[in-house]
Amino acid sequence: MNNLRSDKQKKKKRKGLKIFLIILLVFVLGIAGYLGYAYWKTTSTFNKIHTPIEGKENASVRLDKKQPFSVLILGVDERSGDKGRSDTLIAATVNPTKNKIQMLSIPRDTKTTIPGYDSNPHKINAAYAYGGVKMTDATTTQFLNGIPFNYYIKINMEGFRDLVNAVGGVDVVNDKDGLTLATQSSEGNKKVFNKGKIHLNGEDALAYVRIRKSDAEGDFGRQKRQQQVMSAVAEKALSTGLIWRFDGILNAIGDNIQTDFTMNDITRIAKDYRSTLSNVENLQVKGEGSRIDGGPWYYVVSDAERARLHDELAENLGMK
Repeated sequence: MNNLRSDKQKKKKRKGLKIFLIILLVFVLGIAGYLGYAYWKTTSTFNKIHTPIEGKENASVRLDKKQPFSVLILGVDERSGDKGRSDTLIAATVNPTKNKIQMLSIPRDTKTTIPGYDSNPHKINAAYAYGGVKMTDATTTQFLNGIPFNYYIKINMEGFRDLVNAVGGVDVVNDKDGLTLATQSSEGNKKVFNKGKIHLNGEDALAYVRIRKSDAEGDFGRQKRQQQVMSAVAEKALSTGLIWRFDGILNAIGDNIQTDFTMNDITRIAKDYRSTLSNVENLQVKGEGSRIDGGPWYYVVSDAERARLHDELAENLGMK
């Protein structure tokens, strides 16, 4: 049974482009393909989204030396008057020597402590609500036994619909029948996605990537859909037929994304790290669902599993 599960996990490794790659490649598109106005527009967008973490000294990395680097990717469910929590949390490592990118999706209900807040157990997605990107960064590093993050990218999931609409919607293949999400804005107060190829506009895509309760895989199924839709957005954003949507794509990025990448970082990565795009490996956190002392439900990860994850990521970062 374990071998069968392992085989299935290997088959589910996706080479699709994730949140980080969308942003990187859209910038590359602007820099390499359009020059002039488009270059100015790309730079203007970048200046808008560039937001360093206050008081944090980034772990040293020399992109001009083609060193491996790490990125913390947050999909945040922010709404008007509500700071929200991190709906999606991905630890990514990029190694140009191995031509390999790793994407570790950490379930939002993962049990952990939050450094700088208190010593009580919390769900890892609460770190953003208590202390923003900075506290999420520190919490994820602690959870992974000291894996540092050189950069972060945060995307507002409410604004995610703008990005999907900016590329004219996306087509995906749904491998589960009857996926359902209750929503106030849809007819019958729910959206239902049946098995097969489906076209998603912005609102549909946001509903599709939020489904959890009607999926037997729960959070893991949701993570796969998030990555699936992000891959479809990236592929469409890079298609030559979308030249005239360039402004809309950049506007959607500017309104909904923050990062501490500099423009020099982006251009250097575009030049020297492109070959890593052909080898993207998805990693999963293994754990068990449990209620602690009759309280909230947590996804509990053992110390041994955390050590295993640390070693996997550390190896791709050249720390071992």
